[in-house]
Amino acid sequence: MGEPAEPSTARMIDFWLGGEHHFPVDVAAAHAFEQAYGPCAPVFRELRAFLGRAVRAMSEQGVDGFLVFGAGVPTMGNVHEVATDATVLYTDVDPVTIRLGQSILADSDRAGYGRGDATDIGTIDPSQLHRFVPGWGRRPVGVVFLGLAAFLDDDTLTRTLDELYAAAAPGSLLAVDFDTEELAGYPQALAMMGPAFRMRPPAAFAPLLGRWRPTSDGIVPVNRWRPDGPPVEVPDAFHGVLATRDAD
Repeated sequence: MGEPAEPSTARMIDFWLGGEHHFPVDVAAAHAFEQAYGPCAPVFRELRAFLGRAVRAMSEQGVDGFLVFGAGVPTMGNVHEVATDATVLYTDVDPVTIRLGQSILADSDRAGYGRGDATDIGTIDPSQLHRFVPGWGRRPVGVVFLGLAAFLDDDTLTRTLDELYAAAAPGSLLAVDFDTEELAGYPQALAMMGPAFRMRPPAAFAPLLGRWRPTSDGIVPVNRWRPDGPPVEVPDAFHGVLATRDAD
């Protein structure tokens, strides 16, 4: 795969997490963002740690198949590296990220990577969905929806989550994060996020979940969602939640 000309948020995050699947253009973009905001690695490490804890919690409830939207680079503690006995379908809409993910997972029989638009589940290859998320719609699965809410307006986000609720079987679990108004104090960094980026106050998060019911943990800063020890102190940039799909 040739070196891309444009940076990718997924590969920038891989750089911040200490991964190996990024290019000089991504490192340059990551450094430029940090000049406008500050250190990002601790923030994204905590977001990835939240993912790990949420996936473990889903696995402990018997979930052994995961559908991941906006998956980014499938390394550095991503879903199949946490739920080691589960099958996982990673999806994204960026062709370069998809090819990179497919290359990384080429030898895996538990995890696959394909195109999937979170706002239209029909874009997912049915054969991949059947292979890596067996029982989709018939038995409980884990849905991972991280890094996406900030790029969807309220109407699109609520419709998307409701469609996922309708498609998933009762007992399914959803991990989702929301961006706070943290970047409001850093106008240069905010400008780099583009016009589609949406910050929201924490009070706005719960209504967006629609019929998904948060666990008793609630919607909290990601570093404070079932921490393994004293919470790591990082800027309050992301809130996370694990929510359940009840029986109709």
